Amino acid sequence: MKDTQKPAKSTAGGASGGFTAEERAAMRERAQELKAAARRGPRAGKGDGESDVLAKIAEMPGPDRVMAERLHAIIRASAPDLSPRTWYGMPAYAKDGNVVCFFQSAQKFKTRYATLGFSDKANLDEGAMWPTYFALKELTADVAERIGALVKKAVS
Repeated sequence: MKDTQKPAKSTAGGASGGFTAEERAAMRERAQELKAAARRGPRAGKGDGESDVLAKIAEMPGPDRVMAERLHAIIRASAPDLSPRTWYGMPAYAKDGNVVCFFQSAQKFKTRYATLGFSDKANLDEGAMWPTYFALKELTADVAERIGALVKKAVS
């Protein structure tokens, strides 16, 4: 009897370093965002992005939704020139088409806290090392003020 080869087992999402289901879902969302942007064309207004961001925020579970709503208001007030848009299924804010900052809900990747992230396009450089991601457990007045200052600096 002849030995037959068995197909290799899939390791996607396993301990070997494949993508998790949440990461694959985020990539699918990004592909959909790119297709939607292509359909809208280069003259699409800021209103389209704003409605997409507000829809994503509305889908979030309670605590993340409340935080995202407040964060959206802080970012819009601190940097009105930033354009809201979705990015990998997350609310994000762009300058000249480049994402500067984004909000990742705790639920997105099943983490214990939400995250405010800044891309390399943000002007937060400070010496040889600086933070680009911030864990958010609660949006107190002090935290909101700090976020406003960071966003202003990021777009300066």
